[in-house]
Amino acid sequence: MTTVGLSAAEIAAIDQPAATASALPNRAYTSEEFFAFERDQLFAKTWVCIGTGASIPDRGDVRPVSWLGVPLVMGRGLEDEIVVFHNVCPHRGNELVWEAGNAGGAIRCRYHSWTFGFDGSLRATPHVGGVGVHHLDSIDKASCGLVAARSAVWLDQVFVNISEDAIPFDDFIAPLRARLDRLAGPDDLARLRPDTELGSFDMPFTGNWKLCLENNLEAYHLPWVHPELCAQSPLENHLQFFGEGFAGQITTDYDHRSITNDEFATITTWPGRSAEYPTLYPNLFVGLQCDHVWTRIIEPVSASETIDRLQIYYLDDDATDPALAETRAHRTAAWKQVFLEDLGVVEGMQRGRRSPVFNGGTFSEVMDAPSHHFAQWAARRLGSP
Repeated sequence: MTTVGLSAAEIAAIDQPAATASALPNRAYTSEEFFAFERDQLFAKTWVCIGTGASIPDRGDVRPVSWLGVPLVMGRGLEDEIVVFHNVCPHRGNELVWEAGNAGGAIRCRYHSWTFGFDGSLRATPHVGGVGVHHLDSIDKASCGLVAARSAVWLDQVFVNISEDAIPFDDFIAPLRARLDRLAGPDDLARLRPDTELGSFDMPFTGNWKLCLENNLEAYHLPWVHPELCAQSPLENHLQFFGEGFAGQITTDYDHRSITNDEFATITTWPGRSAEYPTLYPNLFVGLQCDHVWTRIIEPVSASETIDRLQIYYLDDDATDPALAETRAHRTAAWKQVFLEDLGVVEGMQRGRRSPVFNGGTFSEVMDAPSHHFAQWAARRLGSP
């Protein structure tokens, strides 16, 4: 009898040192049944990133998000706060917000026009008691508000915990935040602004979300997949790092002046010429350079379909300065080329996972250690009940 999740023997084999460890089996990348299992056992029980504050820039903005089939809505309230609700009207279950836009001062259901504030409270129930009667004693407005999702915002990234029983978000993000503190303080990070005009794009691809993470974690593939990038940032100038719930790589020779002629503002406390690329499990990449930051939200759609959503940030007014538009566009195009090169091999690995003679492969303890680190993290959460 085949188990849906990982067996105890599979977990033990993955949890070995990288030189002798097994990898996640093929079904973890190809089975829709396994995908549904990890939706409930992995994604729902931790903090996942569902979007950016940049996608709801103005007060009153709303944006629906279907996160692994769960309908949610992100909004920016009238005091500039970011909120997340379950996207369902408590009256008859209509999906409340159908498309991104500005809701004005309140969120109104299209079905019967029940209206809610950005605090989730039920504000109006027109004609609920008949024509011209807008109140019924049997409808308790206090208990009929929108249901808030447990959410948090960090570095403009919006996180939710669907099960509502994960550790506090501050504890979840603390290890990565401590690492970032070496590069930039909170005052510098507060200066980051999104380039919403030229610095964002989506990349759908035919591949499992985990393959995208595993690829992003290591630099081993650079000479063959990214020859132009590797010419600027050679493989020997890359280092690895590991933390609680994240891992990634460092390049020690990022030179922003060679790309921008020193046009962009930089973080003054940045140490030397390094750049860091942490992957925060389960679905957020962060690219940290002294003059810009990018984030990539990895959104699983099915066992073999994923969307990679990128947003670039600059310091202060550099994100919107018309004089820098051409340079920003050039940088976005350069990053897009790199990431599209990655998608080719990610899709190739997805096709390879259909082979009956391959079942996970092996790891180089020198070059693949971050990918193994992620496999261990995932395996510990995907055991069969």
